[in-house]
Amino acid sequence: MKRCMQIVFLLFSLGTMAQSDFEKGEQWFKAQKWEQAKVCFEKSLREQPNAPKTIEYLGDIAGKQEDWDAAIDRYGTLKSRFPNNANYWYKYGGAMGMKAKSVSKFKALGLIDDVEAAFLKAAQLDAKHVDTRWALVMLYLELPGILGGSENKAIKYANELMGISKVDGFMAKGYIDEYFKRYTKAEAHYLKAHEIGHSKTTYQKLYHLYQYKLKNTEKARKLKEEFEG
Repeated sequence: MKRCMQIVFLLFSLGTMAQSDFEKGEQWFKAQKWEQAKVCFEKSLREQPNAPKTIEYLGDIAGKQEDWDAAIDRYGTLKSRFPNNANYWYKYGGAMGMKAKSVSKFKALGLIDDVEAAFLKAAQLDAKHVDTRWALVMLYLELPGILGGSENKAIKYANELMGISKVDGFMAKGYIDEYFKRYTKAEAHYLKAHEIGHSKTTYQKLYHLYQYKLKNTEKARKLKEEFEG
């Protein structure tokens, strides 16, 4: 029995040793051990400097660690090398947007155009890229009118979401109504989204509206009972 266990341990050790730095990095990434994953991916990148997936992982890790400059650098490399990849443009715009939120308003002004341009490029490249359209809905709601913010622009991308996914479309329309404190209309849209999707996300959005915006604890209670029952 002892001999058998030694063989099993040896085989396991050999399997671990045989893993590439990239594979180890993926395991650490899945475990949300960002620093360990970063070390492995950086080693892998030194061996294969042009590996796009490794660069993307390093960009994702930088984002998790809120190192926006590093994330921008990684995604910028990818979107320059693969200019027709919508997801790289989306991630680049997202990192730029998060940096804009982390700096002074004066510095943020110099980033907004690049954020918008990146998201618009991603939307142009992929007519079904859901995350990009959500990003544009939020961007146009949060931007002041003088900088290009507009409810009509947000609605445009909510309508595009509706054509891709009814759940996302109704959620986006509800999000817009909630943003402008049109809570009754927001409820109607969130209800439609929840009827179709019946997911944790649709439930949480509707519950939050009932509990904290409409202050209707009875509706919140009934919704919770129905969802968890």
